[in-house]
Amino acid sequence: MGIKLGPVDLLIDGAWTKSSQRFPVSNPADNSVISEVADATVQDAIASVDSSHEAFKTFSQTSPRSRAEILRKAFEIMTSEIDYCAELISLENGKALKDAKAESVYAAEFFRWFSEEASRITGDFRYAPNRDKTIITDHKPIGVAALITPWNFPAAMATRKIGPAIAAGCTMILKPASETPLTALWIADVMQRAGAPNGVVNVLTTSKSSEIISTIMKDQRVKTVSFTGSTYVGKILLHQAADSVMRCSMELGGNAPFLVLEGANVDSAVAGAMVAKMRNGGAACTAANRFYVHESVSKEFSQKFGAALASLKVGPGVNQDTDLGAMVSIKERDKIVELIEKAKAEGANVISTTKVPDSGAFLSPHVVTGVKHGSVLTREEIFGPVAPIVEFQKQSAAIEMANDTEYGLISYVYAKDGAEGIKVARQMDTGMVAINRGVASDPAAPFGGMKESGLGREGGFAGIHEFLEPQYFAVDL
Repeated sequence: MGIKLGPVDLLIDGAWTKSSQRFPVSNPADNSVISEVADATVQDAIASVDSSHEAFKTFSQTSPRSRAEILRKAFEIMTSEIDYCAELISLENGKALKDAKAESVYAAEFFRWFSEEASRITGDFRYAPNRDKTIITDHKPIGVAALITPWNFPAAMATRKIGPAIAAGCTMILKPASETPLTALWIADVMQRAGAPNGVVNVLTTSKSSEIISTIMKDQRVKTVSFTGSTYVGKILLHQAADSVMRCSMELGGNAPFLVLEGANVDSAVAGAMVAKMRNGGAACTAANRFYVHESVSKEFSQKFGAALASLKVGPGVNQDTDLGAMVSIKERDKIVELIEKAKAEGANVISTTKVPDSGAFLSPHVVTGVKHGSVLTREEIFGPVAPIVEFQKQSAAIEMANDTEYGLISYVYAKDGAEGIKVARQMDTGMVAINRGVASDPAAPFGGMKESGLGREGGFAGIHEFLEPQYFAVDL
């Protein structure tokens, strides 16, 4: 793939800004260096807050319609360049081009959705119960926002935060993952071309994430942080946010259960499992992490699921015929291999389904049978193409095992019909449940979890409110 790379410098106050240091970005399919990008310093972080704070004074006063038009233009630019976006994601992230294309389309939709929501922010007007005053509730943009995104969906996680922040009238500092900075910088360029005023969108790429983020979060001018990443890092940020009582929106780790109940259509369940497990190569917080399958269909499901995984072609993500690309790095690949080895030591039956290239951060899809609930693969977030299958007899036991985790992002339920699916879904301790389908994410839906999977919601009608502050007026009329 010979695409021309976009920006490689910091975006501060509307200008592409070089830094005193740079760090490399690699293609995980062959470990080659794609480019070098600016490595932000503490001084760059302070400058980005200065810029965001100054820009907020005017941007927060702009009309919802004008903000909507920026987002609509960004959607149109992104859509017209969707193939380029997909190629860029695949190049630095390693994922299969078809996965990258799906992400690109999904990412652009957040700009369209929030362009439509910008002018639909509602308030409230009513009398107090004793009629001594009128209660008026308004919403105002909260202020400068720190947006921190991960490597697994470098476009979608950025637009899912930028979209509502712009719609609400906030300014922002985006800090993307060091593994995938090029996609974030390109999206920032899209925002500039769409008419975002100087200082509204600032981007800091860095290899020193903790230092840069700490600098930003200690600044009293920053009013909210929106983070997508691990629960471990999320807890650290929550501790830091407590010092200034900063608003937090957190989309953290997952350990999604996938239930195949008695009477479920096995072929449909396998098709759904392929999406729920293998979307983004399993490197998704929403990925089905552990499969609880009723004993009456366990053998059939395992065989058909294994055959479907074996049919996948593993190779460089940029190849058109690739189904499963590389993991984002050798380090991430080796974390998954370590979990596989632990599962073997526990006595599970581990089956590697296909061959992979000798070099690069590749990993074969694995089916693991004979897994016991509570073993390593049911406790740890795998974040890769490994599917542990636990057999159950009673539906109540499956529900209990599914909920037996500190995480609560999403669960999947395959049932004989929708009525049974909803009945079981209501018993899931997760913020989202996909019933008889392998994907739930949608820009129009509130994405988020319960328990240690996060705080707040992104997308849907709720997404914009993460960047708004309610204000109540008591009025004598």
